[in-house]
Amino acid sequence: MADADVIPIGSGGRPGRGSGRRTTPSSAARALAGPDAAKNRAERTERARAAQARAAAKPAAAEAGPEKAKSKSRIGKSKTSKAGLPADSAPSVESLPLDTSDLDGPTIVPDLEPSDSSEPSGVEVGESSALRDFAAFEKMVRETLGVDGERKVAEFLAFLRRRLTGDYEVDEFGYDSDLTDQVLLSSLRPLAEKWFRVEVRGIENIPDTGSALIVANHSGTMPIDGLITQLIVADHTNRPLRTLAADLVFKTPFVGELARKGGATMASNDDAERLLRQGNLVGVWPEGFKGLGKPFSERYKLQRFGRGGFVSAAMRTGVPIIPCSIVGAEEIYPLVGNMASLARLVGVPYIPVTPFFPLLGPLGMIPLPSKWLIEFGEPIRTDEFADGAADDPMLVFNVTDQVRETIQQTLYTLLMQRRSVFF
Repeated sequence: MADADVIPIGSGGRPGRGSGRRTTPSSAARALAGPDAAKNRAERTERARAAQARAAAKPAAAEAGPEKAKSKSRIGKSKTSKAGLPADSAPSVESLPLDTSDLDGPTIVPDLEPSDSSEPSGVEVGESSALRDFAAFEKMVRETLGVDGERKVAEFLAFLRRRLTGDYEVDEFGYDSDLTDQVLLSSLRPLAEKWFRVEVRGIENIPDTGSALIVANHSGTMPIDGLITQLIVADHTNRPLRTLAADLVFKTPFVGELARKGGATMASNDDAERLLRQGNLVGVWPEGFKGLGKPFSERYKLQRFGRGGFVSAAMRTGVPIIPCSIVGAEEIYPLVGNMASLARLVGVPYIPVTPFFPLLGPLGMIPLPSKWLIEFGEPIRTDEFADGAADDPMLVFNVTDQVRETIQQTLYTLLMQRRSVFF
C-alpha cells in the first residue's frame, strides 16, 4: 500500500475536510436544516447586519452592567453547545464568523465591553438631580413666602396661564379683578402689613352684601391712603372696593390705565350711581387734591367736602354712607413746601417739597414708616329720606356736614389713642 495517498488530518488536509477554510454549510447540512432555511436566509442576514451596526454605533458599556454583558456572551444556558459539543470545548462567541446568515433562531450580538455598575444610570442621575433641585426650590419658597408659599406660587402660575390664554374678564368700567387681586393688591400688602402696620377697627360696619358708599379723609401728598383702604376692604370683607378718582389720574399716561384696571372710575355722580346700583362697595375721598396737598402744619384738619355730590348719589340709590377715618397717612410725606410756579407750568395742582424730596431724588419718594389706624364708623342711612331728597341742596349739605364732622371727631380720638407717630 505504499502507493496509497496518505491524507493527513488537520489543517493540512484538503479543503472541505475539516481544514476550517469553508465558512458555509455543505449541501448535506442544508438538507438537514429543512426547506425554511433557504427562504429565511435573507431575513437572518439583514438582522445580523443591523445588530452589528447597532453594536458598533452604541458602546455596550454605557447600556448594560457586567451581569448583562456576561449573559449576552453565552450562546445558551445548557452545558452542551448547539453543535452537541461539551460546553468547555464549544467555540467562543469571539471566534464565530461574522456571516451568521445560516444560523437558525435569532442572532445574538455579544456585549463584550464590561460596564461599571457602581455608577447609577443616566436616568437615575437625572431623576435624583431633579428631585434635589425641586426640594431646594420648595425650601426657598417656604422661607421666602412662609407656610402658604406653595399655594401662592400655584396661584401666581395659574394667573400667568390665564393672562396668556386670555381667560379673564374686564367690566364696562375697565376693572380687571384678576390683575387687581393677583398683582396690584398683592404688591401693596407687604407695605400695609410690615411698613405701615395698619390697625383696622369697625370693619363689621361694612355690609357683607349689597351696596355702600365709604367716605374717607384724604392726606399724605400722594394718594397712597386710597390704595391702602382698597386693600384693607378687600382683605377683610372679600369684596372689591371701587374707587372714585379725579380727572387728572386718568389723564396721566400709564397711571390712568392702571387705575382703570384697579377698579377706579371718574368721580362723577353718573358713574357713582351706576356702581352703587350694581351692588358694589364704592369709596370716595371728597377733599380731593386740597386734602392731599395741604401743609404739614394743617395735618388732620379736614378741608371742605365739595358740594356734597357723593351724598346725593347715595340718596338716589338708597345706600348707606360709611365714614372712614385714616390716621398715619399725614406723616408719610411731610409737606413743607410747594413749587407752585412749576406746578402751573406742567398743569398739576402742586409739586411737593418734603424734607427728603427733591433733595434726595428718588430716595425721597420712599414713604416714612408711620403707624396707621383706620376706623370704619357706623353707617348713616339714606333710604329713609323722601323721594326727591337728593335735589334738596340744604338737606344734602346737612348730611355732608354730618359725615365730615363724624370723620373729624374720629380722627381726634384715634390721635389720642396712638402712642406715637412711628410706633
